[in-house]
Amino acid sequence: MSNFNLITTNGAARAGELTTAHGIIPTPVFMPVGSQATVKTLVPDEIRALEAPIILSNTYHLYLRPGVDIIKKLGGLHRFMDWNGAILTDSGGYQVFSLSALSTVSDEGVAFRSHIDGSSHFITPEKAVALQEGFGSDIAMVLDEPSPSDAPSGKVREAMERTHRWAERCLTAHQRNDQQLFAIVQGGFDRSMRRCSVEFLSSLDFPGYAIGGLSLGEPKELTWEMVRHTTQYLPSRKPRYLMGVGSPEDLIEAVGLGVDMMDCVLPTRVARNGALFTRRGRININNAAFREQGAPIEESCDCYTCTHFSAAYVSHLFHAQELLAYRLATIHNLRFMVRLMQDIRTAILSGAFDSFRQQFMSDYRITDEEVRIAQKQKWIKARKPEID
Repeated sequence: MSNFNLITTNGAARAGELTTAHGIIPTPVFMPVGSQATVKTLVPDEIRALEAPIILSNTYHLYLRPGVDIIKKLGGLHRFMDWNGAILTDSGGYQVFSLSALSTVSDEGVAFRSHIDGSSHFITPEKAVALQEGFGSDIAMVLDEPSPSDAPSGKVREAMERTHRWAERCLTAHQRNDQQLFAIVQGGFDRSMRRCSVEFLSSLDFPGYAIGGLSLGEPKELTWEMVRHTTQYLPSRKPRYLMGVGSPEDLIEAVGLGVDMMDCVLPTRVARNGALFTRRGRININNAAFREQGAPIEESCDCYTCTHFSAAYVSHLFHAQELLAYRLATIHNLRFMVRLMQDIRTAILSGAFDSFRQQFMSDYRITDEEVRIAQKQKWIKARKPEID
């Protein structure tokens, strides 16, 4: 029996329900990121108040600290972090890419040095599964190998085929009946390899499929070309997860291409730098224009921040470097994302997704593409660990 119920489609956009051991997740859905068993600055009750049904945690970081044995001893990841909603754990495959200076990949697995203390570690597909089973997450991901956007074709194929072999090993090793294991499609920016990856992984009949190896600094038009090409071959009755996408306009674009699930550190990370989402676009609360604004950040927003405080107050907190600033900004940005996905789902169910998308994009000012690419490439070049 499938754990995913596809309720309706509106063009390529889909509305469904994903059943997990910790509740039913309405889709499409955005997953806030809590890499180290916490969504930065927030307590679980605040995340629940945002109406976020699922969060993402990071296997690589939790493996290094506090370690799977401690989490298991204390009752599993849900109890450890006092979260009664669903949890998706990634496998650490992305860290193979982002921390490539510290890692060596072979068919057997990944050897790497900890970015924390330099200690040596080795992760096999079987160990990646065992770690996530130990955490007790609702959705686990196979170990995969993404390819950089500038990788030569031969290297992309090698990584894709290794990802396929690892996926088979993960599936064989997986034992928990209360946990769903998702495969990850690779293939870089080669259309034929993307199709090959989908067809191979679909033959293994995983409960869900992620699209990996995108949003790594390439132009967005190339991202969407690959997503559009990949989704047309994915099983229609299985959930589709686009990894690492999190700007408001990208959520809308991804849903329009048939994606059900997304995650990204962007909303929480930019919040801590004073960048706040509104239906008009991203604003910088540090700008002088907000220092005397008695109205909230956004009049129509129902988040705790907007219903209790003025933009001037939030601006003051940032200028004073008060810790509450980061908390209130994070609450606002995540509630914005959750509400956006709720509105998108409502539009799909009523057959009005295209008109909703057109209206949203006509009002929303998008961050400059050249600036976005430059910022992403700068981060990738530094190869810093993705922690949020």
